Amino acid sequence: MTAPDADATLTGDPAPAGTPPGQARHRAGDASTGSSTGASTDGGEGSPPPFPGTPAPSPTPSDGDGRTTQARLLDRLLGARRMRLDLRRRDRFWGWFGTIVVTLLAAATRLWQLGQPHTLVFDETYYVKDAFTLGRLGFEAQWPDEPNPAFEAGDVLTYLDKAAYVVHPPIGKWMIWLGMEAGGGATSSFAWRLSSAVIGILAVLLLVRIARRLFASSTMGIVAGLLLAVDGEAIVHSRTALLDQFLMFWVLVAFGCLVMDREQARRRLAGRVSEILDAGGTVARYGPRLGFRWWRLAAGVSLGLACGTKWSGLWFVAVFGILTVLWDLAARRAAGVGRWWEDSLVVDAVPAFLTIVPTAFVVYVASWWSWFVNQGAYLRQWAAEHPGEGVTWLPEPLRSLLHYHQQMWDFHTGLASEHPYASNPLGWIVQWRPTSFFWEKESPGQGTCPSDAAEACARAVTSLGNPLLWLLGAIAIVVTIWLGVRLRDWRALAVLSGTVAGWLPWLPFAAPFTLLPWFHERTIFTFYSIVFTPFVVLTLVYPMMVALERTEGRRRERALAVAVIVAVLAVILVVSAIFYPLWTGMQVPYSYWQNVMRLESWI
Repeated sequence: MTAPDADATLTGDPAPAGTPPGQARHRAGDASTGSSTGASTDGGEGSPPPFPGTPAPSPTPSDGDGRTTQARLLDRLLGARRMRLDLRRRDRFWGWFGTIVVTLLAAATRLWQLGQPHTLVFDETYYVKDAFTLGRLGFEAQWPDEPNPAFEAGDVLTYLDKAAYVVHPPIGKWMIWLGMEAGGGATSSFAWRLSSAVIGILAVLLLVRIARRLFASSTMGIVAGLLLAVDGEAIVHSRTALLDQFLMFWVLVAFGCLVMDREQARRRLAGRVSEILDAGGTVARYGPRLGFRWWRLAAGVSLGLACGTKWSGLWFVAVFGILTVLWDLAARRAAGVGRWWEDSLVVDAVPAFLTIVPTAFVVYVASWWSWFVNQGAYLRQWAAEHPGEGVTWLPEPLRSLLHYHQQMWDFHTGLASEHPYASNPLGWIVQWRPTSFFWEKESPGQGTCPSDAAEACARAVTSLGNPLLWLLGAIAIVVTIWLGVRLRDWRALAVLSGTVAGWLPWLPFAAPFTLLPWFHERTIFTFYSIVFTPFVVLTLVYPMMVALERTEGRRRERALAVAVIVAVLAVILVVSAIFYPLWTGMQVPYSYWQNVMRLESWI
């Protein structure tokens, strides 16, 4: 197994381990300087110089290795392993067979007894009822005092004919409503959670395919999907109707679209540069334009849907936008474009911004369509009732929506109420203070606890990621940063991007950052980490991939690397099996719950 290629931005694309530096620097068809410090990145080709610096010389028809200019450029831009991946029948078979098996495992862990417990757990009390009235009325309605017992018993029509003040956009609630419609209606707790489960299963399928393309390895794609399939955060959010699950999904879709865009753009670049060179032209100053980027447009749509679920999707717009521009800068430099930085900023970065940001904004505004068409929606008539107030040059519906958003902003920035499961985001990466969604203890003979039980029974739904997976993921973040810098590997930045966007923006809202005068405390929870859970998985898989690459051709070291990876996966699976009852509300002996929940901060 050889490694995939590496971007000129973040890797020197060095020769395989053990290749003399001089040999790497003087291979036919690549006269660029090499690096002897990194892993094999494309099956043995040479490397462009490290970023920043001069561009790699463009291949020419006279390089004399028998391959076309386009073939050599594709190897440089995508890597020989990526180019071979879909050509091998074994890779194609395992790529899809492994995807199917892991997806079926995800379905089993998420759909089994999905309706249990038959009670609104944690914030389902808001989102399920909001989704139900949104689907029936076109806006979220208020409910009488203590509506949950009646709603859970099947009396779901007790809502009031008055709009409720809600502080999150509607996309996630529309998705919950679609699941209720497909699953039998609001009287079914299975239906409440059906959309979350389907989205969780699809997320596993997506991650397998994204990781396979990212690492140019069917095996590592399967490993990534397996880890997400058995993680506690992913399982719990797939079995509860909260908005964060849908935010995670749309963010992951956007990332997958940008990974596809990266490959498609590089294929176009290789083809168009080779046409110029084969015709006797040059790219010594500027390179070709790449045309409209449909995958990038799809990413903009997905990011708009993410923002239409929760505003924290905005951070992914910023981080992913920077990421895709860096990929373009690296591609033009690797293709030998002389003024690659200027060329890419003009013909890639500006169109990237214009494709992603306005698209996301339009999709976000459009997500409020039912609010626009229903005059009884919350603050829908505010502008008509307050002439001359607000941003007066806007049409009345947009002026009302803007005022509503100002109220939402005030809520989110001022939320500082006490909560027993509020957590410091510094601990999220090791799941230090998980969120209890549901907990119940019954004595023998009480409720569903058997009368002949030797002890009390407990049921829990705890939003706690697999502790070993997250601990190793935290360590892998440090390792990935080190490897990314040392190897200048584009994949390191890619796998870290989601954690940067999903985790770092929350740090200023907790100690020690709140000691600074421009930050303040806010009530936040560990379960927010579901949005970057797939990226924690990718970050954990990345060092495994590098270990396999670095041991290529060395039988003993390769066997050790494989053994360690298999052992880690086996132990993670065992830990997931132990915690699974406490993620899914299964009834267990009270002592079992006590023995598994070993840390006081977990309770």
